[in-house]
Amino acid sequence: MKVKTSITLSEEIIKSIDELFGVQKNRSEFIEKAVKDFIDKEVQKKRDLEDSNILNRNADKLNKEAEDVLSYQVDL
Repeated sequence: MKVKTSITLSEEIIKSIDELFGVQKNRSEFIEKAVKDFIDKEVQKKRDLEDSNILNRNADKLNKEAEDVLSYQVDL
């Protein structure tokens, strides 16, 4: 379901949209896709940051486990 809303954009932005997407196309489709892409990227950045924080919190433990495993390997 679509919800109608109103936004104000600079003439420069409208001109860029028309140049990229074409004046025959629906600007709303272009803007919706741009906003969706931005949201998707922000969600991914948030996930990546959360993953990084988990790794950082557990780095010492993970490094000790890795060192332990490596200590059992023979020199080649």
